[in-house]
Amino acid sequence: MQENIYFETIKCEDNEIFNLEYHNKRVANTIGLNINLQEYIYPISEELLRCKVIYNDFEIINVEYFPYKKREINTFKLIFDDEISYSKKYLNRENLDDLFSKKENCDEIIIIKNGIVTDTSIANIAILYEDMWITSKSYLLSGTTRARLLEEKVLIEKDISVKMLKKASKIALMNAMIGFDIKEDYSFKL
Repeated sequence: MQENIYFETIKCEDNEIFNLEYHNKRVANTIGLNINLQEYIYPISEELLRCKVIYNDFEIINVEYFPYKKREINTFKLIFDDEISYSKKYLNRENLDDLFSKKENCDEIIIIKNGIVTDTSIANIAILYEDMWITSKSYLLSGTTRARLLEEKVLIEKDISVKMLKKASKIALMNAMIGFDIKEDYSFKL
C-alpha cells in the first residue's frame, strides 16, 4: 500500500506565522491527529517565506522554507474535468499538474467539474456577483484562507456556474500565501 504524504503551505514573514489555527485544523481533518504546527515552524529569516510542512498519516516528515515571489495571474483557461479529485493536500499533485499543463498561453487554469467552478491549480476562487463575494460549494480543496473568510462572513458559499463566472464583476484568488487577491483586469479562454 502506498503511503499518503501531504503538505501545508504556510506564510511566514517578520517571524510571524500566518493563519496557523486553520492549518492546524486542516492537518487534523486530513489525518485525524492534532499536531501543533507551531512546534515545528521556525522561520529562517524575516523575509516573506513559503513554509512547506510535509507530513504523513502519523507525523511531520520535513519542514522547508523558500523565499516567496507572487506570480502574476490575469489570464485563465477554463478546463473541464468531471473526474478530478483533490480533497486532501497531497504532495503528489500529478492530476492538477496535468490540468495545469493545458493552460496554453494563459497564466492559470480554472477547473470546472460537472459544470461548476471549483478552484484554480493553486488557489480557491471567489467571484463578486450581484454585490456578494461567493465561493463555490463544490471546491476541490478546503483552503485555509477560504475557511477563515467563510467564518468571518466575508464570503458566502454557493455553486458557481460558468455563466455566473463570466458575469462576475471581479474575481479573487485565495490561498495561504496571497490571502484574498482581487482581480479586476482579467480574461478567460475556453
